[in-house]
Amino acid sequence: MRRSVAKVALAVLFASAVVGVAPPAVHPVSAGLAPTPPMGWNTWNRFGCDVGERMVREIADVMVASGMRDAGYTYLNLDDCWMARDRDERGRLVPDPVKFPHGLAPVADYVHERGLKFGVYADAGSKTCAGYPGSLGHEQVDARSFAEWGVDYLKYDNCNNDGSPAAERYATMGRALRESGRPIVFSICEWGHERPWEGWGRKAGGHLWRTTRDIADSWASWTALLDLQVGLEEHSGPNGWNDPDMLEVGNGGMAEHEDRAHFTMWALLNAPLIAGNDLRVMSPVTRGILLDRDVIAVNQDWGGKQGHRLHDDGEQEVWVKPMSDGSAAVVLFNRGLSDREIGITVDAVGLPSAAEYRVLDLWTKQQSTTTDELRARVPAHSVVAYRVWLT
Repeated sequence: MRRSVAKVALAVLFASAVVGVAPPAVHPVSAGLAPTPPMGWNTWNRFGCDVGERMVREIADVMVASGMRDAGYTYLNLDDCWMARDRDERGRLVPDPVKFPHGLAPVADYVHERGLKFGVYADAGSKTCAGYPGSLGHEQVDARSFAEWGVDYLKYDNCNNDGSPAAERYATMGRALRESGRPIVFSICEWGHERPWEGWGRKAGGHLWRTTRDIADSWASWTALLDLQVGLEEHSGPNGWNDPDMLEVGNGGMAEHEDRAHFTMWALLNAPLIAGNDLRVMSPVTRGILLDRDVIAVNQDWGGKQGHRLHDDGEQEVWVKPMSDGSAAVVLFNRGLSDREIGITVDAVGLPSAAEYRVLDLWTKQQSTTTDELRARVPAHSVVAYRVWLT
């Protein structure tokens, strides 16, 4: 690959962060609540059960101040442990009176006033994973409560279930949400045991479905979950997304280059980008990863085609995602412990034959051209990510 000398001429043809791009094509999927993968923030990965009204308000404020909202992170979601240990005399869920002394409706209002949307957690069993009241057998009353409180997103877990088919239990809540009178994104957190991507997830009303067990803040965890996504790409698309679990970027368990690789691969997978770090104290490096517009654009491309693994040479891999404008996102991924040279021909990526191709390095923002190959020396536990167009 050689560096182009005509950078000004090339610039007009690059995506969002590059000056002079033509307006994006009209979005072809207008119906549905999740035409692109949901983006937002969730309490669990960083805070677990340590949640409360003050924290939610502070996170809402920093989602605006940090630029996350404007970058597309729309949902502020409570996970487990927000509710009291018992339902009220009418069988309704009750927000924990210590954690949420004013209830959830005022919290949702605060979130909405900042141009964000509000999400909560419930469980398709008798109890949540942390032992709070589950929604099995209470789907209608719980869905009405969510709608009354102003909830926009429900993460629905699978602990302490009765052993009945997940498709039936999730369909019951999906129907209750539709009948609640409020549009609510339905996140099926069934862990992939009964393969919701094969059809029943959409039939149950799901807009996204977990394909894996829970993620942990480590290189070994997220790369293991990445491997489970191979072959699932045909089942993901607008208003129905494969979900390999939330992001661990910025939580401290990985180095900067490992966080960057994690974020890049989740973007390429069309995974929901749900951050889980403490936004109030995130470093400039973490902020730069989470807010990178070019990488986010790969994830949010309206074509809705999930990236796939094209080449696997042991610890060196190449992943590709076709984009709606005819370009391709290409990731050279080094899972090994030493730097390695990784390359792939443009023909193998699937782009039509051309004398020359335009290339943008998504992280360094370097622009270049190539006639036949994408090649780079990729550091250990790192990625080099490109977007490639025909000239």
